[in-house]
Amino acid sequence: MIRITQQRHKCIGCNYCVELAPERWRMSRKDGKSRLIGAIEKSGFHHVIAGVHEWEANRKAAELCPVKIIKVQQL
Repeated sequence: MIRITQQRHKCIGCNYCVELAPERWRMSRKDGKSRLIGAIEKSGFHHVIAGVHEWEANRKAAELCPVKIIKVQQL
């Protein structure tokens, strides 16, 4: 299992996460920021637990995020 965390309020809408891991990320039409699918928000951080098969795509998304608001951890 992995945990994916996003600080959504800092998102600039670059779309890298959606391109690299489309099964986990979508762009919001309301504000143009990325949305972590299935996430729960707590204190400004959005978290989701996902299967290890999502590790590589989301690790790359975190690495390429220009504002470094995505974190991926193995549990």
